[in-house]
Amino acid sequence: MSEAQSGGDKRTKELQIRLKEEVAGGVYANSMMVQHTREEFVMDFAMVVQGSGTIVARVVTSPAHLKRVVAALQDNLTRYEKIFGPIGHAGEFQAGPGPGFTVPPSAE
Repeated sequence: MSEAQSGGDKRTKELQIRLKEEVAGGVYANSMMVQHTREEFVMDFAMVVQGSGTIVARVVTSPAHLKRVVAALQDNLTRYEKIFGPIGHAGEFQAGPGPGFTVPPSAE
């Protein structure tokens, strides 16, 4: 938080975030698809095995926040590779969901 945002108060405020029990274990995803509109990005994380998959998490966020997420991921990836070495590519990257991939509307 900048000094202007805090009204000149230089004390830092502690942000308390609660971790819901149902999300604490996390989910495993080996694929991700991204869609966007002018106002938001939608990231669908999926677990794909043998040609079929299930979306295990969906994250919707603003373009400005996504830019901060990308910067944080890049920073962490750089630090990871300094400690553990370069990450090799597991195959050719395919942008987008590719032919024949559809995401049905939410069942809820």
